[in-house]
Amino acid sequence: MTRYPDSIAAAVEHEIVIKKSRFIAHAIPARSVPDADAAIAGIRTQYWDARHNCTAMITGVRGNQARSSDDGEPSGTAGMPMLEVLRRRGLTDLVVVVTRYFGGVKLGAGGLVRAYSSAVSEALDRAAIIHRRELVAVSVEVPHTDAGRYENLMRDWATRHDAVMDETGYGARGALLGVRVSPELLDRFDADLAAASAGLVAARRGEVSVIDVPAG
Repeated sequence: MTRYPDSIAAAVEHEIVIKKSRFIAHAIPARSVPDADAAIAGIRTQYWDARHNCTAMITGVRGNQARSSDDGEPSGTAGMPMLEVLRRRGLTDLVVVVTRYFGGVKLGAGGLVRAYSSAVSEALDRAAIIHRRELVAVSVEVPHTDAGRYENLMRDWATRHDAVMDETGYGARGALLGVRVSPELLDRFDADLAAASAGLVAARRGEVSVIDVPAG
């Protein structure tokens, strides 16, 4: 089974204070570099008076685009440590911005790395995670009179096999039931459908897509 990086469902904010310096972390969903840039611009406008707005982003379904900025902090003490937190957690399609208001006490390179990493890590601890999964769309057409029975059968199957139900469509010929199934379970679905319908109903396989599934 192909595995994809996770992402976050919604923006989160978290603040820590270290030796009187405030570190305000924002983690924001961003499905493209322009989305991430827009989020960064918004944070910089909001915190225009801060000394630093350091950033890290990873985008792309496979997490193949990454970028970071120290925004005036000593090189390697902010952006890259923030980016490493994202990589260790296996995340993509998000940007993190940590705003620092200097408190008058220097932290040193090691202290800055720990502060920026901790701000991002603690913010992500508060985020709702979504998983990315590769699923195949499967459709089943049945008479209107049988729609309820087969929808219940498919919904039960989806629950037991971690599949995702689509909305049911109704046409002149009958009801069109849809479910998204992991590629490795397609044959199992076909066999279970054939057994439940005594071979009278067969499924049609459609497109393969990567979809977001809430964790838990």
